[in-house]
Amino acid sequence: MSTTVVGILGFLCIAVIVVVLFQSRTVPSVAFIVFPAILAIALCIGGYYNLDQIGDLVKAGFSSTGPTAALFVFSVLYFGIMTDAGMFDVIIGKLMKLVGDNVIGVTVMTAIIALIGHLDGGGASTFCIVVPAMLPVYQKMHMRPTTLLRVAVMGMGILNLMPWAGPTMRAATVLGIEPASLWHTLLPIQIFGIVIVLAHAVLAGFQEQKRGAGLAGKLAQTEGTVTLTGDAPAAAAETNDLARPKLFAFNILLTVGVIALLIKGWFPDYLPFMLGVAVALFVNYGFTAKMHKKIINLHAGPALMMCSTLMGAAVLMGILVKEVDEIPSVVTCMADIITMILPDVLGRHLPIVIGVLSVPLALAFDTDSYFYGMLPVMIGIGEGFGIDPIHIAIAMVVCRNCATFISPMVPATLLGVGLADVDIKDHIKASFFYIWGFSILCMIFAIIMRIMVF
Repeated sequence: MSTTVVGILGFLCIAVIVVVLFQSRTVPSVAFIVFPAILAIALCIGGYYNLDQIGDLVKAGFSSTGPTAALFVFSVLYFGIMTDAGMFDVIIGKLMKLVGDNVIGVTVMTAIIALIGHLDGGGASTFCIVVPAMLPVYQKMHMRPTTLLRVAVMGMGILNLMPWAGPTMRAATVLGIEPASLWHTLLPIQIFGIVIVLAHAVLAGFQEQKRGAGLAGKLAQTEGTVTLTGDAPAAAAETNDLARPKLFAFNILLTVGVIALLIKGWFPDYLPFMLGVAVALFVNYGFTAKMHKKIINLHAGPALMMCSTLMGAAVLMGILVKEVDEIPSVVTCMADIITMILPDVLGRHLPIVIGVLSVPLALAFDTDSYFYGMLPVMIGIGEGFGIDPIHIAIAMVVCRNCATFISPMVPATLLGVGLADVDIKDHIKASFFYIWGFSILCMIFAIIMRIMVF
């Protein structure tokens, strides 16, 4: 089986997954398992891989998503415990006093928290900061959680240009320059992008306001969720006996400590939440196994559903992205097909083409394969047309970064939608064209400012 056929099969696999999810034919975890498995069988029949190699690929996929699954399970449990204990009730009260019935204030605040929270470049930690803090406010204001995610991921995408963030470091490595040097070139684009992020937050606020969001809202129909105002008192009464208002200060300090450890990166991302869950259970609910089991069972459903999605993503990423025995991965074959098509057709306009296509490609390529696999090839093609490698890198870094956290190939995306209790398809539907337009605006700005020249 030729690498071209392998690449075509890879594109077909991604296309089928996207169509099936968008038509709500199954849940993501099943789609991520079934269709890559069918692809794997086809590759074995064609002689590209053998069964042992498929097993090695899946194992490699689990090695990349396993830590995120652990992080998700324990972060859900941790924030669930904090919610039960009433910590967020106090925070929400303060935020509501600050923004009042100002829906636009809520969306702008979301953008600012996301921008500040993503200064460390960690997608998982940013989602753990933004979503638990703002989701209860969105629910109380009858705003869609998909809007929360869209506003957050747009801010996270533009902050992902920082020199210590993964995409910028990868691109700088390929170019053979220091990440800080590349970032200095990208800085004007980043500043422009931050302005657009805040403007979009205002627009999102107007959109929510137009559909009746606010403290006086009676019914909020969301993508994937229906929130009724009448349900809130019943839910509050059900969990009222779990509230620990006297421990608010302790819970706040514990949460700050957990997030600080997460940002510092001294330990694996999941360990701070594991420790936080243990400490929170003992301090808030004593040394009683029955109570601990009750608390964990309250939040087991969402944790299990999202964990299964991440396990399914491990199969997807293993078969499509990972390499075994120096055989080119499926994603590498997909990249080769793109490189065969683009040069002959568009040649000298390669930076614009790859910039425009970066957001759709983000749905099919993980960060490593995109920058370490596709970028070097694109640079080689561009050099044949006299294009400076830095300009191709700028197009790929800026436009791909905008779409990082709508991609199902990025484990942090699955963490974010899980925390917000939103289906991945609803997140992509609500965000895709906004993010795509955002990336093109950033590219146009780069061209106008002569940062990207070709």
